[in-house]
Amino acid sequence: MHGAANPRRNGVLLDVVQPFETICRRKRQQPQESEHQASAMDDLIPGLPDDLARECLVRVGFDQLPAARHVSRQWKAEVESPFHHRLRRTRPLLVLAQAAPPLAASGPAHKYAASATPASYRLVLHDVSTGTWAAMPPPPFPGGRLPLFCQLAAVGEGPRRKLVVMGGWDPETWAPTAAVHVYDFLSGTWRRGAEMPPPRRSFFACAAAGESRWAFVAGGHDAEKNALRSAAAYDVEADAWVAMPEMARERDEARGVCVGGGFVVVGGYPTAAQGRFAGSVEVFDPVSWAWEPVQEGVIEEGACPRMCCAAPGDGEAGRKMYMVRDGHVVSRDGNGDAWRPVARVPDDARAVTAVVAIGDGRVVVIGSACHGAEQGVHVLSEDATAPSWARQPAAPDFAGHVQAACCVQV
Repeated sequence: MHGAANPRRNGVLLDVVQPFETICRRKRQQPQESEHQASAMDDLIPGLPDDLARECLVRVGFDQLPAARHVSRQWKAEVESPFHHRLRRTRPLLVLAQAAPPLAASGPAHKYAASATPASYRLVLHDVSTGTWAAMPPPPFPGGRLPLFCQLAAVGEGPRRKLVVMGGWDPETWAPTAAVHVYDFLSGTWRRGAEMPPPRRSFFACAAAGESRWAFVAGGHDAEKNALRSAAAYDVEADAWVAMPEMARERDEARGVCVGGGFVVVGGYPTAAQGRFAGSVEVFDPVSWAWEPVQEGVIEEGACPRMCCAAPGDGEAGRKMYMVRDGHVVSRDGNGDAWRPVARVPDDARAVTAVVAIGDGRVVVIGSACHGAEQGVHVLSEDATAPSWARQPAAPDFAGHVQAACCVQV
């Protein structure tokens, strides 16, 4: 009897999961003509035990969760509950600030090129597990166009997972903006956040770190091209900025990463150096709310810190840094002193524009064979015996230059 029951159970599961729109429509249109029917409406899915209904809802794609919330009060409460998100199998998504299709072939040099048509960037999602691409709903900027050189940070966890877009340049005037916009993956909506505190800064370090609600910014330069030591923290849940102590050194064009729960500002240069990157880092501890002493020689002097990233996660997994250096991916433990080689970057990705660690020993390198060539996504799976690369092709609509990237676990 047990063997005969399983096919029926699995059949019910498939019937419920696959035609998601049909289930939503039927649920909304369910008549309420009797106490029995009213009782059925209290079920997550009428006619199914709640444990089986939960199995169905767990299989609803993250992009369908905003629609699922509007099906009924029961579904809204379910998909917003921490328990539901603990049941879901999270997977990494890349969020990219990418050139819109008309500029897909313009290449990395476009950001410095004069053009009668202002550059147009948008946010796109890439599912590394399935290789699929999708454009995100545009944030409420004029014309839906993303600021140039804005920073991205994934904040929160479970049902509170959000994407924060900060700063950048107005694509029409190239003037720095202090705008902050927050995207809620559960509701599928944007909201305007509190503006970044002065001074208006460009090319600053940014990362989510510490408790799940914080996004940190530090350094960059002001309107007079003076490198900055100042920093600030954005509380996404409270929609408020909190003051931070200044760094020990000025750091323009530094890279922000999270290592071991700390906000790490890598490299950068002072006003007097103008483009000569330092190899030191500064670490902000969100628990003590203080900067640790400067660490010298973490990366090579002159190395571009934009090629650094850090693995997500808690414990030892979240203490690992990666970097593309001299045509190779190298890694370093958070408390270690030496970088070790991991793998050589493929020839068709040598012109690297973005590096993102996505967990489970995987690193994504976005690049092309040369500047101006079509970009591709290359996923490195780190293995103690034989690291391997997998190239994920992008459709022409998603082959544009990438200015910023981050990983979000959904």
